[in-house]
Amino acid sequence: MKLVLAFHGTRDPRGAVVCSEIASSVQTFVDVPVEVAYADVRQPDVRSVVDGPCVVVPVFLAAGYHVRVDIPAQIGTRSDVVLTSPLGADAVPALRDRMREAGVRRGDVVVFAAAGSSDARALADVRRAARMVGASAIGYVATASPRVADVVAGVRGLGRRVAVASWLLAPGVFHGALAGCGADLVSEPIGAHPLVVEALVRKYFSARAGLLRSA
Repeated sequence: MKLVLAFHGTRDPRGAVVCSEIASSVQTFVDVPVEVAYADVRQPDVRSVVDGPCVVVPVFLAAGYHVRVDIPAQIGTRSDVVLTSPLGADAVPALRDRMREAGVRRGDVVVFAAAGSSDARALADVRRAARMVGASAIGYVATASPRVADVVAGVRGLGRRVAVASWLLAPGVFHGALAGCGADLVSEPIGAHPLVVEALVRKYFSARAGLLRSA
């Protein structure tokens, strides 16, 4: 069964490069074809890539509309497709590493920066990940509030360095907005981190093992 990595999609070519890098890295660990699909914005969409038996892994940091509604709708009623849970909090170890690379240290006020969502369950996923990295506050770049810059301004009076932990997968408009948020430092996007690749590979093999057990 081939592996389909389902990403959100972005108009920024740097985001597409990260998706390709993740897929290429995953390919080195699995014995089946790995293909990239997008839930929105870019092609190919999930529907066109799911053309036979496969495992679809949503490479999303929270289970919002695309994960809960859009991707399942594009898969349809196919019985030969397995949809796993999204990457989600499994990317937290990679984020911790990005924070270390950025120079985040004990005593810093950490603001967790996420894209945001109108889905309350997706925001709950964000809060869970923020707790896992010990963030002091959460800010959003796009959907939901408060905005990252407002949160950073609010914690400035604590007299400590302010570090933004970027809960974003790839560079682009959202991550670019963090550069002017007023923080002392901002971690890089999670990207094609080896720990992300390991998490996606685990999801694939777990799904495939479950199929074999049920066969």
